[in-house]
Amino acid sequence: MVLLSLTASHRELDLDALERLSTGSSSVGRVVVGSCGPVAGAVVISTCNRFELYLDVEAPLSGDAVRHATRHVAELVAHASGVTGDVAARSFTVRTGPEVTEHLFAVASGLDAMVVGEREIAGQVKRSLVVAREQETTSKTLELLFQTASRTSKRVGTDTELGAAGRSVVALALELAERELPPWDGTRAVLIGTGSYAGASVAALRARGCDDIRVYSQSGRAEAFAESHGVQPVDSLVEALADADLVVSCSGARGRALTAQAEPSPAGPGARGLVSEDGPEASLGHVLDAAALVRARERAADRAGDEPEPRPLVILDLALHRDVDPGVADVEGVLLFDLATLKAHAPAVAHDVVAQAQGIVDRAARRFEETRLGREADAAVVALLDEAEVRVVAEVADAVMRLTAELDARGEPAPDEADVEAIARAVRKRVHAELHDKIVAVRARATAEARAAEAALVHGAEALTMHASAQRDAGPSRRR
Repeated sequence: MVLLSLTASHRELDLDALERLSTGSSSVGRVVVGSCGPVAGAVVISTCNRFELYLDVEAPLSGDAVRHATRHVAELVAHASGVTGDVAARSFTVRTGPEVTEHLFAVASGLDAMVVGEREIAGQVKRSLVVAREQETTSKTLELLFQTASRTSKRVGTDTELGAAGRSVVALALELAERELPPWDGTRAVLIGTGSYAGASVAALRARGCDDIRVYSQSGRAEAFAESHGVQPVDSLVEALADADLVVSCSGARGRALTAQAEPSPAGPGARGLVSEDGPEASLGHVLDAAALVRARERAADRAGDEPEPRPLVILDLALHRDVDPGVADVEGVLLFDLATLKAHAPAVAHDVVAQAQGIVDRAARRFEETRLGREADAAVVALLDEAEVRVVAEVADAVMRLTAELDARGEPAPDEADVEAIARAVRKRVHAELHDKIVAVRARATAEARAAEAALVHGAEALTMHASAQRDAGPSRRR
């Protein structure tokens, strides 16, 4: 088996392109395993700043084969996400063999993150494996790969300052927001969404002294989340926004099949607005749009009474599939930070800290590859041992038959159990002694074949990446 990965992240693409590419991420793993014969397993990582597909592919494959396989996978991703096949193919960086291992371990450890050292990604890597198990798309090799990635991430977190810094997308967002907010103990916060970022946001807000936290979920999970996290659920997002200083939106619900508006939009029946799962009509609008926010700000102004203006509102949109309409930034008294803003403000990390973490990742990747290649060789050795055991049984039976005939000719009793055991020990010792050189040769050949297959994949991947780079350079420039 050979490892193959296709990666699209904030490093290669602008966030708009990444958002389009990852739209169909929930079904890609099943589709690829179900329709691409050589693929024995698939695990998908889809986060706010990356979309990655890890594949366990039957080897050996030639360079041409990997180009065709990668193109096929890109077409499947394109179909699921609604982009063209050329766009999907150009968007991916292709890695094979040891490169896949090192990259995943770096991702899980926060070294390839928008905010270097962020810890949320470790949980997202774990959850991606859980989803693959539920969808029955994982494999033994991918299981071991992802479990080892999680252990490596934990080691980086405990053995380096990178893990002690508390760095995350949520933390960076709150650092940017606090300049525009009242003191944290007087800040009123509203969360949109109940996923992992929402949980991380509750913890981060409380660590800063914010206790007035409410949660809204258009999927109906607000009450359960509120109960488990000790916050207040809200049914009306407009009402909550009218009384809020800070909104942290991280539902990622845009692009799903949502339903009719929870409250009528002041812009009219046809306008996009707040959506819930309580109505009969499908919608692909933003969770929060400018019209709904204007309504909330009008309510805030009414409540302010004689005050010159309502308190300003800071909105953090942490969802890759943007929860918040960018037009919200034009509403008076509103400040919007989205992922593009956070990417621009992501702080640097000391070189020696990154180097220490990278060293842990490199060593773990080498050990994993040695173990994986060893397993490839072990399979060949097991087959050789099975063959030797068949030979031992046959030779022991033949020796016992000859001894029985000799004893019978002399009028002596047939061999007893002790005689048979002695013959078996002698035969097994001789066969295994002869087997030593064969085992050494088989291990060397199996390891060489595995490396040769990976070398062919690397050559194909390099060619594909160069072709994609050429297409990117030749195409129109993308907005960054």
